[in-house]
Amino acid sequence: MLDPVDASWCHAGVTAPAHRNVDLVLTHLRAGGAAPHALDGMLVLPDAVTTAVAAAAALGVEVGQIANSLVFDADGVPLLVLTSGAHRVDTGKVAALIGAERVRRASPDFVRAATGQAIGGVAPVGHPAPLRTLVDRALEQYAEVWAAGGIAHAVFPTTCAELVKVTGGQLADVG
Repeated sequence: MLDPVDASWCHAGVTAPAHRNVDLVLTHLRAGGAAPHALDGMLVLPDAVTTAVAAAAALGVEVGQIANSLVFDADGVPLLVLTSGAHRVDTGKVAALIGAERVRRASPDFVRAATGQAIGGVAPVGHPAPLRTLVDRALEQYAEVWAAGGIAHAVFPTTCAELVKVTGGQLADVG
């Protein structure tokens, strides 16, 4: 298995999966009925894009078009929030929305256990088990958004509606 922090195998514009996590993401997207643009548009970039700003710069898009996959600890249960890169998640608002006493940013170990992926490359899908997911309503304003592909070097194009569909998520105001 390739180490996700070893980018020596990456090439800009490579569309073939080059990592086990990317393969899992593509498998889950396919099973979830993702459109061909998401499946065929997976890019493996030469540099890691672990922030919305870095991803937007690498892709030449607005920061708001980046769908950050943020994992939270909601009373000990993983919660995935897919939020616009232009927003911060309001954890109090999210806690009230899902009926949790406390929602807080998860530790790297918690994220890896829940998703099988490292922070900075967490995809909306491709996890060992489905996660409860909220999708930021702010992503609806973009015809195309980009999400992580399971490693910090991989991204794919999608839409807000498709993210809701493939994750089984709930559209919500999270900011």
